[in-house]
Amino acid sequence: MQQQSAIVIGAGIVGLACARALAVKGFSVTVFDRNVQASGASVRNFGMIWPIGQPTGKLYNRAIRSREIWKEVAAATSIWCNQSGSLHLAYSAEEWQVLQELEIIFKNENRDVELLDAATIANQFEHIIQTNLYGGLFSKEEMLIDPREAMQELPIYLEKKYAVKFFWNTCVSKIVNQTVCIEKEQSFYKADIIFVCTGVDFETLYPNVFAQLPLTKCKLQMLRTENCLEKLNIKTAVCGGLSLLHYNSFKAAPSLQILKNKMEVEMKPYLDLGIHVMAAQNDKGEITIGDSHQYGLHTDPFDKYYMNKMVMDYLQIFLPVSETNIAETWHGFYSKLTNGDTEIFLSPEKGVYILNGLGGAGMTLSFGLAEELIDEIV
Repeated sequence: MQQQSAIVIGAGIVGLACARALAVKGFSVTVFDRNVQASGASVRNFGMIWPIGQPTGKLYNRAIRSREIWKEVAAATSIWCNQSGSLHLAYSAEEWQVLQELEIIFKNENRDVELLDAATIANQFEHIIQTNLYGGLFSKEEMLIDPREAMQELPIYLEKKYAVKFFWNTCVSKIVNQTVCIEKEQSFYKADIIFVCTGVDFETLYPNVFAQLPLTKCKLQMLRTENCLEKLNIKTAVCGGLSLLHYNSFKAAPSLQILKNKMEVEMKPYLDLGIHVMAAQNDKGEITIGDSHQYGLHTDPFDKYYMNKMVMDYLQIFLPVSETNIAETWHGFYSKLTNGDTEIFLSPEKGVYILNGLGGAGMTLSFGLAEELIDEIV
């Protein structure tokens, strides 16, 4: 029996997850990317594999499965990963109430979480700022990778383990009858299945399809420090109270609306810019910090210093990182559905599938999602 073939367009994390899942199913897989290497949202993030942010059920299970695949890949490569967990901190009575409620809810869902008082945090995480600290919710389930390193190593891993072929710096201009066209080379590649995983590029392939979807773009600003390990080892991914308003899983807390009402009065400029503040340290001691969220199909390409300063000012509530330690700043874009759905999966023509719109959770969900979807269609 002849081996089936698959083409994946886009070598971000969604595309690579699809390439892996197809290869595991026995397909001969070819990946095309218009750039010389992954350079979009997949390398411009914290590197957080983040089950705690996903609501119980399908999405949480998908995050756990994705984490296990990340571990499998890391064990077979030089990709650094650290199941560091996450620590959500409370510096107000309202934040503390939400965390107490979440501990009960999450434990009932069999999540590995523990409520820590301020003294315990001081003992275990000595660099967390103690002033006004009520306590925190520690989860053992989250994992960190370095996305820049990982997205360079993943294609090499897929080439070696599954014989996936990569064509870099190669733009697919159109797809007709399960055949992709590379216009600059006047070349054509046919496959049994084609996956279009092009992130925020809504314009090149199937623009009319994308135009009909409840889809927008999100611009975020982020920062990274120099190596701080000798003077600041934060040991886990750390989040402030604003993050309690950001993740869908936290909506289960009955008191969350009280906290939101308080923040809408006291922190309105932050909420207006979609800012919540997190920090994650890689194996090189660099701390990635962020981020803001601005939505729209046509967003300002220029970074705003005042937004980064707002992030750094808020960070001082729980982590002593100085602006003088900042080595890099950047912005990224990802696609997001506006109707509350968690992904786009559709077939615009026979044998062609579009997977998009994971809304900033690509590193957390892609591996598990790709397995599920490809199991359904193969």
